[in-house]
Order: sequence, then C-alpha cells, then structure tokens
Amino acid sequence: MIAQELSGLGEKIRGLEKRIAEVERVNARLEDAALITARALQEIAGHWDAVYEAMRRREEDVDLEEELGKERLLRRFRGGPQPQADPLPP
Repeated sequence: MIAQELSGLGEKIRGLEKRIAEVERVNARLEDAALITARALQEIAGHWDAVYEAMRRREEDVDLEEELGKERLLRRFRGGPQPQADPLPP
C-alpha cells in the first residue's frame, strides 16, 4: 500500500516537473516577445520625438516670420530704412 502511494506520488511529481518545464519554455518566449515589443516601442517613440521636433522647429520658423513681418510694418509705418532682401530663405 505504501509502495502504491509512493508510486502515485512519483507519477504526480513527474507530471508536475513536465508542467514546470513547459511553463519555463512559455515564460522564456514571453520574455523574448516583451523585449522585442520594448525595442519596437522605443523605435516608435524615437520617430515621434523627431515628428514633434520638426513641428516645434516649424512653429519657431512661423513665429520668426511673423516677428519679421511686424518689424517690416513698423519700419514702413515709421518711415525707417527698409531691408533690401528677406534674411530668411523661402
């Protein structure tokens, strides 16, 4: 009777060992997938950073163009010297 119990426990332990091995394999695949996902998200974030930087530079250019336009209007209104060429390329 004790031998039967021990035999049954041995089978249960082998079954648990197989399950643990499978869980470890799945866990390793999930970790790999998580690393790939993290790298992809980092790359996407870099692209968005570039987009935001380009938008910020464009806003600065527009602000500068508006400021230069205001200066030209004030010079014209006051009768001051007018610049010959626009200092910013189109």
